[in-house]
Amino acid sequence: MVVAAAAVLPWGGGSPAWIEVPEKSKSAFWELKRRKVHRYVIFKIDDRREEVVVEKTGAPGESYDDFTASLPADDCRSPSVSRIRAKTIYAVSRNQFRHELDGVHFEIQATDPDDMDLEVLRGRANRA
Repeated sequence: MVVAAAAVLPWGGGSPAWIEVPEKSKSAFWELKRRKVHRYVIFKIDDRREEVVVEKTGAPGESYDDFTASLPADDCRSPSVSRIRAKTIYAVSRNQFRHELDGVHFEIQATDPDDMDLEVLRGRANRA
């Protein structure tokens, strides 16, 4: 299970048009997908380094509840109460980030904790 964050910034000014997706982040996804090293990977945008970083990896024995408990309570990658600017950055960036990760077959966008119910996700995945 992967919660993917971002790669493109929608604002101008001093920020670059693209956020880097370093090899370390791509490798974490590859380790999840191919080698089954991680149960899940949670990515985030590091504004200071202007890149997508791995926030947390789940050990193979961790559960779905461990995954959902690892999501931030007040920032993107989880709730609808996140800051508007952060929601915009993640929304605009997810397609570029997905493109950087080879082999993503489908994605599910959850904007509310109810959207994260395991049975809801399974139903959406089966329709994809």
